[in-house]
Amino acid sequence: MNARSALLFASLAAAMLASAPARAEPDKLRGEQGEARREAQAGNIMRSGEIEAKILPQMRDAEYLGFAYDSTARAYRLKFIKDGRVTYVDVDARTGRIIGRSR
Repeated sequence: MNARSALLFASLAAAMLASAPARAEPDKLRGEQGEARREAQAGNIMRSGEIEAKILPQMRDAEYLGFAYDSTARAYRLKFIKDGRVTYVDVDARTGRIIGRSR
């Protein structure tokens, strides 16, 4: 990891910590991430860890930055960076199949 990547990672981590609630209980989660948790617990979609385990090896030359869940599309969007370029990988949350890539 070069200095620029380390700085970017540290900045993202600090921003996430600053915006995180002091304590979030699973039954009180709101928004898309809470919806993803509920859908996964109900068995309607794959868990984020399962998706990551399937997709990350395919993107081994890029740094993984995280994911977001779209409940309307029932899709995960994984974010990667390589050589200063961001790539998004859209994955069907039910099947784990890649449905799109964008830069």
